[in-house]
Amino acid sequence: MKIDIQFVNMSTSETMEAYTIKKLQRLFKIYDTIIALQVFFKNENDPKENGKICEIEVSLSGPRLFASSNEKNYELAVKNTISDLEKQLKKRKSIVKPYL
Repeated sequence: MKIDIQFVNMSTSETMEAYTIKKLQRLFKIYDTIIALQVFFKNENDPKENGKICEIEVSLSGPRLFASSNEKNYELAVKNTISDLEKQLKKRKSIVKPYL
């Protein structure tokens, strides 16, 4: 299990890292095929008051999975991105059958 968190064009936040790692631990418990996760936090100027972007890329056997959210705060962006990844992982798990 490897989690790589990067803050693009903004200062790092230890509390945001801890929050994200806590949320991602649940994915590792449910889906043991995950090799690594790359998390990117970005801040963009947006007239709709959004602009807090969280992107997560999941490395596992087969094609990589990717999800992104653009919200008003980073906590909500992380939550929505992880929710999207859970849907993708659930679909992947139902398609891939282990060899017996």
